[in-house]
Amino acid sequence: MFNANEIRNDFPILSREINGKPLVYFDNGATTQKPSSVIERIKKYYETENANVHRGVHKLSALATDEFEKARETVRKFLNAKNSSDIIFTKGTTESINLVASSLCKAGLLDDGDEIIVTEAEHHANIVPWQICGKKLKIKALPVDDGGNLQIEKLPELITGRTKLLAATHISNVLGVVNDIKPLIDKAKNAGLLTLIDGAQAVAHVSVDVQELDVDFYAFSGHKIFAPTGIGVLYGKREIMEKLPPYQGGGEMIDQVSFEETTFNELPYKFEAGTPNIAGALGLATALEYFTSSDINEINAYEDELTKFAIEKFSAIEGLTLLGKSENRVPVFSFAIEGVHHYDVGTLLDASGIAIRTGHHCAQPIMKHFGLTGTARASLAFYNTIEELEYFFDKLNHAIKILK
Repeated sequence: MFNANEIRNDFPILSREINGKPLVYFDNGATTQKPSSVIERIKKYYETENANVHRGVHKLSALATDEFEKARETVRKFLNAKNSSDIIFTKGTTESINLVASSLCKAGLLDDGDEIIVTEAEHHANIVPWQICGKKLKIKALPVDDGGNLQIEKLPELITGRTKLLAATHISNVLGVVNDIKPLIDKAKNAGLLTLIDGAQAVAHVSVDVQELDVDFYAFSGHKIFAPTGIGVLYGKREIMEKLPPYQGGGEMIDQVSFEETTFNELPYKFEAGTPNIAGALGLATALEYFTSSDINEINAYEDELTKFAIEKFSAIEGLTLLGKSENRVPVFSFAIEGVHHYDVGTLLDASGIAIRTGHHCAQPIMKHFGLTGTARASLAFYNTIEELEYFFDKLNHAIKILK
């Protein structure tokens, strides 16, 4: 049986105080905390294994290279990718999407006047890269209903002869709704579209099998799943990635270089220019091993308990609007309170040691859908507890009384 209190012992930061109060960390949608095993793995690398990878014949370089490639294999298993060469290490979801957008445009697979479809609930990282990729693309948005659910049935209405790609979020960082991406991908592929899924908010909450999804690209960030910042993943199907030109140029991604021309390395190294975040990759692999040591079904059941408890409490607060009304959701709660500014709510909660997010969450189009400029957001992980939620709602209600 899943025991969150035991899990909490693995995360050193959760025992600290903020403003003289025990930390209640409800900002996991922005970044998750790190278990001791991840912290120790990074420390071990810098203390005993530190060398550049793929470049040296000396023993330390060979050791670092071996550990780095083992980390890639751990990611492959986590996503159930077919080959480890399908896994590209990046800085995070944002760079992964920028890589795809830039390379597709350079390859001519996206051209001026072509259309891509995103959802109305996208993070800016899945909007802006398509606007600056070097081609004049038309972006169409698949709408959500007022409950935050994707209106998948409207996808065929958006597809024309110029539509080339569907790029959609797996879970909205604002709504917390788990999008039913398999039928979405199937509909897009039946229409001949490429498919990309932003999995930043998904990987710490749901199982991801890229072969079962039959998705062309899947991106996520390590720091959303208990790994360090500055490391992320792009999964890409080999048959597509081999057609794409490099995203960046420099060391490692080359085969032969002369002043006349350059030929490029094989996958995945063609897309990994320069010295990679070696410690980050090792930390990511350790985080994935740590996370998968718990039963995902038990995690889901526990997070469902947290979600049901929170929704019941939110529903009892007069004048509060909770975004995202779906039975298939994770514990990410964006809310607005009539007559109260979200920033003020966040400030008062911080005084009580409670960390939440305030603002538009880099998702201004979905804010516009609901007629808002921003919200407060409490986003939970599997180390959060009912007791923390009870404390949160006590302090939230107190803050509302002060601010109204």
